Amino acid sequence: MIDFLNQFQPILFDLSLNETLIIGLLFIWTGFVRTGLGFGGAALGLPLMLFVRPDLLLWLPMIGVHLLFFSGLTLSRRLHHVDWRYLGYSLRFIIPPALMGVFGLVNLPTLWLNVFIYTVTIFYGTIWLFNRAIESQKNWVDKLLLIVGGYVAGISLTGAPLMVAVFMRNVERERLRDTLFVLWFTLVTIKMTTFVVLSVDVHFIEALCFIPIAAIGHIVGLKAHHKITQNDRVFKRWVGAGLVVVSGLGLFKLSQIACIEDGICLITLVNDYILEWLYKLG
Repeated sequence: MIDFLNQFQPILFDLSLNETLIIGLLFIWTGFVRTGLGFGGAALGLPLMLFVRPDLLLWLPMIGVHLLFFSGLTLSRRLHHVDWRYLGYSLRFIIPPALMGVFGLVNLPTLWLNVFIYTVTIFYGTIWLFNRAIESQKNWVDKLLLIVGGYVAGISLTGAPLMVAVFMRNVERERLRDTLFVLWFTLVTIKMTTFVVLSVDVHFIEALCFIPIAAIGHIVGLKAHHKITQNDRVFKRWVGAGLVVVSGLGLFKLSQIACIEDGICLITLVNDYILEWLYKLG
């Protein structure tokens, strides 16, 4: 594996060998989660990748290429398991905000986008840690979750848990994973097409270099899918705890960067506000 990484070292964004090894492990992780749960590869992998290099436009296209490749591979013989009726209905609410999210991704400051990613991830991690679930019992809530999930997916590919909550209520369990794969394939196709139209580098060659590595996680996830879905609460609780810690550290790191660049530290401002509030109470 090290020989493989050394062979492509000149094109992997000038990453060190240790960083390249870490990214390889993270792509194994995203592949495992994507097929093991049926969703969440980007949501559970992207916050970790941002620690290596905090640039969404670097990692999202690569994750998109992998998702297109592996979901297409998985679906090639399972299209008859897709709930096409509900998928077509839901896309009317998902695609417009997803397009808005893609344009936000391209135009918003990198620091804002990274804060957004870590904040969303902390939200997911917290509800998983305490065995809570995003649930919907009404049609208008379904539509709201699809719209918000579409926007989050457009800006970061991490909107899956919001949309899954709706699909779980409206799609048979046996058809759920394959229907979600078609949804992810559709959203990523739109995102990648928009990137190409806007002349954003999709890092296609680099993504191809990591496909053999990500395939390890993909295959293991396929084999572990049944066990994970039978024990998804335990799995999500451990993962949720990890996401909260990682994203909390990510926000702290970003606050330190903001201190250096702007001379204003978010943590200092919060501490000053708390001290002022305590002083008034006293």
